[in-house]
Amino acid sequence: MLEIPESYVLAKQLNETIQGKIISFVQAGHSPHSFTWYSDNPDGYDELLAGKQIGICRGVGGMLEIEVQDSRILLGDGVSPKYHEDCKKAPAKHQLYVEFDDKTAITCTVQMYGGIWAYREGTNDNPYYLAACEKPSPLSEAFDYPYFLSLKSEEDDKLSVKAFLATKQRIPGLGNGTLQDILFTCGIHPKCKIGELREEEYRCMYDAVKSVLREMADKGGRDTEKDLFGRKGGYVTILSKNTLWSPCPRCGYELRKGNYLGGTIYYCEHCQKLHPS
Repeated sequence: MLEIPESYVLAKQLNETIQGKIISFVQAGHSPHSFTWYSDNPDGYDELLAGKQIGICRGVGGMLEIEVQDSRILLGDGVSPKYHEDCKKAPAKHQLYVEFDDKTAITCTVQMYGGIWAYREGTNDNPYYLAACEKPSPLSEAFDYPYFLSLKSEEDDKLSVKAFLATKQRIPGLGNGTLQDILFTCGIHPKCKIGELREEEYRCMYDAVKSVLREMADKGGRDTEKDLFGRKGGYVTILSKNTLWSPCPRCGYELRKGNYLGGTIYYCEHCQKLHPS
């Protein structure tokens, strides 16, 4: 699933491969997928986009936005884009196919669920998209400690740190996947309550958000995800499906997993304190 590091990496790769190209043909909804969402009728994507030039691509939280002159393509967090040097070698199954006038192409497939939207600039009123556009990314200087402090209110004290960091669009694009290594780095259990953290522990959590996401982005994304060319990311995850039941790199005890707030959590019960204070 796309989170902040992957949207950063994919936007960079798209800018290096398709920026400036002219779209010759678009096909959306070719392979039916029950949990793929489109803007209105996907049959109209070709009319909207064909003949237009690709501009800047950028990561917006856990989404990818591609500028197409007066229009936009927005890919949601469950969408996997791939670049094809030869359009004839593109896979037969896809939820979006974009061919360029030099006979290269990109295809997008949806994993569990995801949105593939195409629309005129300025017409997208999706609240998740708007929140991601308005709020600073943890990869930016604007995401400083005073800003991180401003995200927390007294009403949040009863929330777990997982709920605080990865829900309600407080930090768009920080999801359950990147959350795991962030909390391991600062030694906090996902179920720990925000109100139980001391000031120095909250500051440590902020530092982990900044440093871990930056390292993930700089290393080409997580090794549980793939880039525009189908390669795994270079960041080796500490806590993920890849490391379950392996020894903790700090203490040597077996890493564990559980289900919490609708998703899987991974943790070390010795290194990540449920009650840090």
